[in-house]
Amino acid sequence: METDVLIIGSGVAGLSVAIQVAEQRPDLSIMVLTKTEREISNTSWAQGGVATVWDFSIDDFKKHIEDTLIAGDGLCDPEIVKIVVEEGHQRVRDLIDWGARFDKEKSGDYNLGKEGGHSANRILHFKDITGREIQRTLILKADSFDNIRIHENYFAINILTQHHLGRIKTRLHTDIECYGVYVLNLENNGIETILSKATVMCSGGAGQVYANSTNPIIATGDGIAMVYRAKGRLSNMEFVQFHPTSLYTSTRENPSFLISEAVRGYGAILRTKDGEDFMLKYDKRASLAPRDIVARAIDNEMKIRGEDHVYLDCTKLDKEGFINHFPNIYEKCISIGINPMKDLIPVAPACHYICGGITVNQWGQSSISRLWAAGECTASGLHGANRLASNSLLEGLVFGHRTGISILEIIDKLSIHNEIPHWDAEGTRQPPEMVLITQSWKELKEIMSYYVGIVRTNTRLKRALDRLSILYQETEDLYNTTTLSPQLCELRNLITVAYLISNSAKMRRESRGLHYNTDFPDKFDYLENTIM
Repeated sequence: METDVLIIGSGVAGLSVAIQVAEQRPDLSIMVLTKTEREISNTSWAQGGVATVWDFSIDDFKKHIEDTLIAGDGLCDPEIVKIVVEEGHQRVRDLIDWGARFDKEKSGDYNLGKEGGHSANRILHFKDITGREIQRTLILKADSFDNIRIHENYFAINILTQHHLGRIKTRLHTDIECYGVYVLNLENNGIETILSKATVMCSGGAGQVYANSTNPIIATGDGIAMVYRAKGRLSNMEFVQFHPTSLYTSTRENPSFLISEAVRGYGAILRTKDGEDFMLKYDKRASLAPRDIVARAIDNEMKIRGEDHVYLDCTKLDKEGFINHFPNIYEKCISIGINPMKDLIPVAPACHYICGGITVNQWGQSSISRLWAAGECTASGLHGANRLASNSLLEGLVFGHRTGISILEIIDKLSIHNEIPHWDAEGTRQPPEMVLITQSWKELKEIMSYYVGIVRTNTRLKRALDRLSILYQETEDLYNTTTLSPQLCELRNLITVAYLISNSAKMRRESRGLHYNTDFPDKFDYLENTIM
């Protein structure tokens, strides 16, 4: 198949790119690939909301910029932060014009929430399913364009470069080009070639690399791994955000159910089993400190007390307001025998967001020519060492829009490269046992959770890398000798992401933001950790 613009991922970033291009150029063909259904993405799982300055009587762009820079702990790109904050206001207005239904007060004004690290109420939300509402809005908008085609159940395997033409490239080359992708068609299990003039990676995060994650099971770092294999530039992979408050259950659900940070913004307080408001020991902002601080504090309290969770106290909150604002959280708690208005909610940190990824400039261009990227799979410079709550949806909107502009500026100068060979599966066979894949997946999650979690040490990181090396070789042997399945491809991608996180953590000889190494507890000036 051939298309002018190929977009991998149907979340907020991918659909924003598609809409921007389609609005300006109805003559261009735009293909969006999603490995499951169009409604399923990291975007649709977002609870809290989207952060943007809205009420200018109490807030301004300068405050939002400053809050983002503080949360990023010295590694944000100030120019990128300024761009996203200032342009984000109009991108959210676009969403509203397209039909997004954010919650309002009886007066008709938007109900603006507040989350950790924010100095003002600026979170627009729809109940506790804001991401699902944004996903719905963008799909309806995309469906209004005849030149946007969304292909479900297409799993991208590798991006196509000169390597597939027999011209070997290394990370030192600056002339690598992307010509499209090989994809696994999950409806017929065939490998297909899709060629494009411009390719955009919007594949989301990689939370499933850890045993406990709030991410859906599709979050397996596919785009990050593909770009790494294609010798693209990545940065800041060591900064993995653990959400402080996922619902703790004895069954350890996957994904972990998220208790939105907006609940603490609404007034809930973190407590120990004996009722202590322990966050006051760690930060003057208490339960509304940035996520890196809160997650480490909870981790420390759990280790000190020998417990596997702490509690979130909502018992003093207004019941009607709580149920109206957080209906899904309330229903989930009730379903497992917890009444948030009477009982403390058991919570524990869970992997939530990857702050590093594919390095892009302010227009979404990666280090590989003809390949753009946007959303959680990127390191745009917005988040630095720690993402400010509810900035991720905003980033997807802004960079999706800007990436579309960048593509439109050069699309007419690009052409399709038809000499890419078809996928060669000769000599492969069905895998002897699926248990080889499922057991490796379990082992991978345990390695990352035990050795590369919220608090790290040099010894733990070395042990992780040693074990990952064995897993990598075993999985590559399977990949090279057996027919492909989505499970094998996802495992392969997760092992690559795990290596990148672990190796980047080993390279950063300091503690900053989301990366805390007890062997290097102090912070010093250190440039972004770029993988060449």
